[in-house]
Amino acid sequence: MKARLLIGALLSGAIALGAAHRASAADDGITIGMAVAFSGWMEAYDGEATKMAQLWVEQTNAKGGLLGKQIKVISGDTKTDRVEGAKVGKALIDQGANLLLVSADYDYGAPAALQAQKAGVISTFLGASDPKAGVLGVGPFSFTANNAGQLEGAVMGDWGYEKKGFRKGYMLVDETIEYNKSVCAGYEWAFPNKGGTIVGKDTFKGLDPTISSQITRLSDAIRSDGVDNIMLCSTNPGAASSVRQLRAAGITLPIMSATAMDGTYWLNSTPGLKDFYLPVQALTVNDTRPAVNELTAAYAKKFGKPPTTQYAYPIYAFLDLWSKAVTQAGTTDAAKVVALLNQSDKVPTILGPRTFTPKLHIQTSMPMIVVSYADDKEAPVEEWTIKDTIPDAVLYRLKK
Repeated sequence: MKARLLIGALLSGAIALGAAHRASAADDGITIGMAVAFSGWMEAYDGEATKMAQLWVEQTNAKGGLLGKQIKVISGDTKTDRVEGAKVGKALIDQGANLLLVSADYDYGAPAALQAQKAGVISTFLGASDPKAGVLGVGPFSFTANNAGQLEGAVMGDWGYEKKGFRKGYMLVDETIEYNKSVCAGYEWAFPNKGGTIVGKDTFKGLDPTISSQITRLSDAIRSDGVDNIMLCSTNPGAASSVRQLRAAGITLPIMSATAMDGTYWLNSTPGLKDFYLPVQALTVNDTRPAVNELTAAYAKKFGKPPTTQYAYPIYAFLDLWSKAVTQAGTTDAAKVVALLNQSDKVPTILGPRTFTPKLHIQTSMPMIVVSYADDKEAPVEEWTIKDTIPDAVLYRLKK
């Protein structure tokens, strides 16, 4: 018993010492830590969002900072490695980070986010689309700046039924990462929920050189069952390869997909593509909102070119919400700031309304912009909001 009490006292002392060190390190300002991938394949997802966060800090400091203090940025390269992510996250927390930004993927960002949770510091995934990137998978001090992948699929299923008159769908699911499955889970819920029928479902791997077998089965379903739309849940480069193979096989049906295919960088592999649709939070060119275009211009001025995809933008909206909560609370104390963030109910941001609750720290009902592809360009069609609440069984893919 005495040994356990002694160990408990030592642990309490160590925690208190660590907290004192962090408080001391942050006394001269407010610090944002960035435990993100500056190398490895995750850099493609973290890079532009990290730059957008840096722009937000610069703009905020130019207006006087936060709580009358200038914001400092400290960072470390997680190297697209989970073990390294935990090390970098802990190091930045020890250096006094009041907010920790982590990689845009649940699996690769969680190790750093868990270090923040243990230390009582708020963490935010730059763009994770898994609802576990928050309360369930990390803890109550963790958020993601992005929407759930399920919302993307639900928007396409809902919009496709209502606006395009689609009635019979066919799903092609890339099983490489969980995000793809989540997107199709949203479609698989929303499309039948409106009255549509999912005629068939097939799977593939994004790195497969060919999906000829899947195309044969899809062609049979088109002939025999009248399939009128394809829901492709995949990420590049496999997604672009799949689109090219579908069109080369003479399948001209409308294809709907997910935000992961946003951008025009891959269109050279599918010349003349049309009848292709996906949802985004922002457009990098000619967004319908002047404030977003102004932000894009500021980003281009600072970094030499505009963002490549919409993934740069969500962290800017989150940082605005966080700073407002910090200002209202008069402190960066995580418990007080999170309590205010959890009261967010369709709060306006540059990208539209945001909602957080004590149980859910990801967007599951916000409006998204449906875009179409034609003449090698991406163009907005319309903003779309689903009316029904996505069930927990769909969000957490509990349904088998």
